[in-house]
Amino acid sequence: MRKIITAVVAAGALLATSAVSAQTPSFFRIVSGSAGGNYFPMAGLLANAISNPPGSRPCDKGGSCGVPGLIAIGQSANGSVANVNAIQSGAAESGLAQSDVAYWAYTGTGVFEGKAPLTKLRAIATLYPEHIHVVLPKKSNLKTFSDMKGKRIGVGLPASGAQVGALLILNAAGLEKNKDFTAEELNTSQSAERLADGQLDAFLTVTGAPSSGIAQLASTAGLQLMSIPKSIQDMVIKKAPFYFGSPIPASAYEGVSTDTATLAVAAQWLVSADQSEELVYGITKALWNKNTRKLLDRGHAKGKDVQTSSALDAIGIPLHPGAERFYKEAGLLK
Repeated sequence: MRKIITAVVAAGALLATSAVSAQTPSFFRIVSGSAGGNYFPMAGLLANAISNPPGSRPCDKGGSCGVPGLIAIGQSANGSVANVNAIQSGAAESGLAQSDVAYWAYTGTGVFEGKAPLTKLRAIATLYPEHIHVVLPKKSNLKTFSDMKGKRIGVGLPASGAQVGALLILNAAGLEKNKDFTAEELNTSQSAERLADGQLDAFLTVTGAPSSGIAQLASTAGLQLMSIPKSIQDMVIKKAPFYFGSPIPASAYEGVSTDTATLAVAAQWLVSADQSEELVYGITKALWNKNTRKLLDRGHAKGKDVQTSSALDAIGIPLHPGAERFYKEAGLLK
């Protein structure tokens, strides 16, 4: 896995005060995705929400409502597959991943068939839906997936959930990687740039709508979104039941006038089973603190979709005991 770049130190610089020296800070990593997607900024928001560095003002006095002494760090990474492996190996305490990737990794099935199950994976919460985007140039003549034969298609980075989703769709349409089309392994921003420059004929990615990288493409070069026919949707759902039909609303991207039929999967926050119950209880409590609601609503376009009403949707792996304890106390889990 490529070098992980620290993107956000949510707590900021530590203040040199006697209060700081009296308490030893602890660090907590949240691995995410590449720039241009939603995982990267979402990890930063979550890091801010759960951090409470030594010397911070108390929550009830306008200060941080995170876990006392915790400094959370959002880090960019390759995405879902890389993230679950990082959690299992101890290279990260937590990370974001698609619900299908989380389930397959934990059970050693699907794209993880033949590999040792990643049994240290535990769930904190489902965050928001992620849509499969099939993005075309504004003046593209491609109308169906069959038209993609022989074309240059962006499919997401290696070890990313985006590539897993892209290949599920393309395979269901009868298209095999580097046999029926030339696969370009790029992140969302790179794919958008190459599409605008004429170096790609299309790209597929799995990300929450709107995605900043795709939105920028829409407002500059323009784009089209291709709908996924129901026959292909049904084939994908049969193979990967964590996907569900969910349209991308026309309002998501400039220049798109109608809803786009597609599939979605849940973005989830996962954590290692090695993390203590007390710590994860505090993290889950901070996630759903009323002050975090303000941070999520104002901090990112997908933040409003992060709700307690869907926190336990599509959870296919065990909850961490700390998260489970919170949900039971909150009356969200019996």
